[in-house]
Amino acid sequence: MNITLDKNDDQLSAILTVHLTEADYAATVENKLKDYSKKAQIKGFRPGKVPVALVRKMYGKGILVEEINGLLGKSVDGYIKENNIKILGEPLPVQVKDIDFDMQKEFDFQFELGLLPDFELPADQSLNVDRHQVSLDDNTLTETYDQINRQFGESTNPEVSEAGDYLYGKLKKADDEASERPVLLPISKVKNGAEKFIGLKPGDVLTFDLSDAFGGDASSIASFSGLSKEEAGKVSGDYALTVEKINRTEKPELNQELFDKVFGKDIVTSAEEFDTKVRETIQENYDREAEGFVSRQIIDKMVDATTIQIPKEFFKKWLLRANEGKLTAEQIEEHYNDYEKELKWSMIRNKVVEEQGLKVSNDEIVERTMQKIMGQFNLPEISEELQESVRGFADNFLRQENGKNYVQEYEAILAEKVIENLRGKVVVNDNPISAEDFRTQNAG
Repeated sequence: MNITLDKNDDQLSAILTVHLTEADYAATVENKLKDYSKKAQIKGFRPGKVPVALVRKMYGKGILVEEINGLLGKSVDGYIKENNIKILGEPLPVQVKDIDFDMQKEFDFQFELGLLPDFELPADQSLNVDRHQVSLDDNTLTETYDQINRQFGESTNPEVSEAGDYLYGKLKKADDEASERPVLLPISKVKNGAEKFIGLKPGDVLTFDLSDAFGGDASSIASFSGLSKEEAGKVSGDYALTVEKINRTEKPELNQELFDKVFGKDIVTSAEEFDTKVRETIQENYDREAEGFVSRQIIDKMVDATTIQIPKEFFKKWLLRANEGKLTAEQIEEHYNDYEKELKWSMIRNKVVEEQGLKVSNDEIVERTMQKIMGQFNLPEISEELQESVRGFADNFLRQENGKNYVQEYEAILAEKVIENLRGKVVVNDNPISAEDFRTQNAG
């Protein structure tokens, strides 16, 4: 056997050629033929007495092809590992024509490789990212209490609409039946002409300027209309709302029953504690979102600032082959930049893991899974006996789907460690921002 690697001029792709001689496969093929002759059940011959010559005639080509394919896989993988060749995806076999397995004794097979180059990460502290410090405002607090009231209050369907009600019905562009769609319109979100929406009854039809009514706020329009944010930003002119039902939620009493429903039994025991807990929860959610924004910035800026030459044509070809039946060449071309960004980030992540020796232990995976289970059941603290039960649930979950869940948890923890490591290598600038501005900036 002889294996050669010929790099193309761009040094980003290559052709790997494997030359096989009869000596490479003959002995193994012969042994398989003898073994098969002992096990084959062919009419007219007793078990174990089938002549090898007959087996060779009937099954020889199939056994030869199977052995060559296996030999190719092992030799190509072995060559790549032994020579520490960093490749993209997998080797792609070059189509071979006119192979005569009956007559040929020597064979040449070629594989196309995409080569991944070495690269350097940006210098420490050379990149800047913003960390939003979100301040809670009265509007956000009011909206949160409105959500609590809607979720835990008693729902009614009054005959006449009032401020704060929701109007369920059909919305359409005036004189355009094809544009009709069901909506649940919140009167509290109407900024201009809210009085038109009060005093309505089921069956009433209200015509109004949709964009003007919501102050041109595309996010607000999109949230209830079913339009995309882009479509909502382009609406103009009169729309007609046919009211079918009025939804109203009576505000629940601020008592222990409500406290327990929202936060769990006896977590808070007074109106003051409830308000404090609501504020803390909102702030925690915003802080978590802000941290996620930092992580996304790190990824984007690391990818943009790291020079990595990608074998583009090979990558496209590999994407098409690896996603056969799922992606077309046109789709790959359309979204290629996204695929390349994902590949570059994967390479950066792997480099950080290798250089920093990042690892994930089994205990970390189990502990993370247990915390998720406890969170689902709202169990901040549990007894030792219950902890063993939760561990059992976690172990069972991680074993499911042939260990797929285990791998997903492993990858998630490793990704967090990579981001945390990179975070120490960038400049993080604190950026005070209001909750409303933060929501607007991250909308859509």
